[in-house]
Amino acid sequence: MRQVPELSLLSFVNGSEAERKNFVDQMMVGLKDYGFIILVDHTVSDQIIQDSYKYTKKFFEMDKETKLKYVCPDGGGQRGYTAFGVEHAKTSDVPDLKEFWHVGREVETGHKFKDLYPDNIWPNEVEGFEPALQNLYDALDDTANHLLDAIGIGLDVPRSFFRDMVSDGNSILRPIHYPGIKDGVPRGAVRAAAHEDINLITILVGATSSGLELLDRDGKWLPVNTKEGQLIVDSGDMMSRITNGVIPATTHRVVNPEDLTVPRYSMPFFVHPNPDTTLECVPSCVGEGAKFPPINSHEFLMQRLRDIGLVK
Repeated sequence: MRQVPELSLLSFVNGSEAERKNFVDQMMVGLKDYGFIILVDHTVSDQIIQDSYKYTKKFFEMDKETKLKYVCPDGGGQRGYTAFGVEHAKTSDVPDLKEFWHVGREVETGHKFKDLYPDNIWPNEVEGFEPALQNLYDALDDTANHLLDAIGIGLDVPRSFFRDMVSDGNSILRPIHYPGIKDGVPRGAVRAAAHEDINLITILVGATSSGLELLDRDGKWLPVNTKEGQLIVDSGDMMSRITNGVIPATTHRVVNPEDLTVPRYSMPFFVHPNPDTTLECVPSCVGEGAKFPPINSHEFLMQRLRDIGLVK
C-alpha cells in the first residue's frame, strides 16, 4: 500500500552535507509524487504544541455568543474567529463542518503591509491563549523557512529564494475545531470537503484524530495518518504555479468519522509570500512553456478567498 514518505527535518537542519542532500532528494520525490510529506522530527517543541491545543480547546468550548464577539470586523476572516458553517470548498456549496481561529503576522505601524495585515484579535476569556498561539506561529514560521530552503535547493534556485519571498509574508495559523454533532448534518456535508490549499506550503500540526485523506495519483483516496508530535507538510496552489505543476497542489479532505459526536482539532499553518510577490514559473520548471501567467500573490489570494466564501 502506498504511504506518504516520513522524513527527518533535523537531518536537514543539523545534518551533514550528505544528510541534507538526502533530505532534499526524498522531500522532492514525496512532494512530486504525493504533494505531501510527514516530518517525524522537526523544530517545534512538544510543549508549544500541547499548550496551543490546551488553550484553543478552552476557547472553542465557550458558548456561541461569546465566540462571535471575536469575528474579525474587517471581514474576510483574516483574524480572530470564523463561525461554524461559514467556509466551504470552492467546488462545493455545502459549508464544511468546522469553526476556526486565525492568527496572522504582526507588523509595526508604518510598515508597508500594515494596511493589508489586520491586528490580531485575542479572546479575553482565555488567559494564556495569546502567548501559546504566538509561540506556535513563530515556531512554525521558523520551520517553514527550513522547508523552503530545501525546496529552493531542490528546484535549483538560490537557497534563499523562497525564504526571501515569505519574509514579512502573509502566513496564517488556523486552529480548527470540528465539533461533535448529534443530529442535523446537512446532506453531503463533511468536516472538510475536497480542496487544494491556496498557499506555497502548509504545515499541519498532527490532529487529535484521523480523517485526513489525499487524492492519490491513481484517483484513490489515501489516508494520511501521523503519530503524536509529527508534522504533515503539503504543497499548495501557489507552489504549483511557481513550479509549473512539477510540485502539484494535491487535493485532500477530512472525512466524517463513524461517530460524528467525537470532536476533532487540528492546527494548519498556511505559508504565504508577502503581497509584493509575483507568482511566476522558476527557470528549472519551464519545460515546454509556463502553463500559468504571472500574477501578484495578494490578488491571487483574494480571488481564492472569494471562491471559498470568506471574501465577498
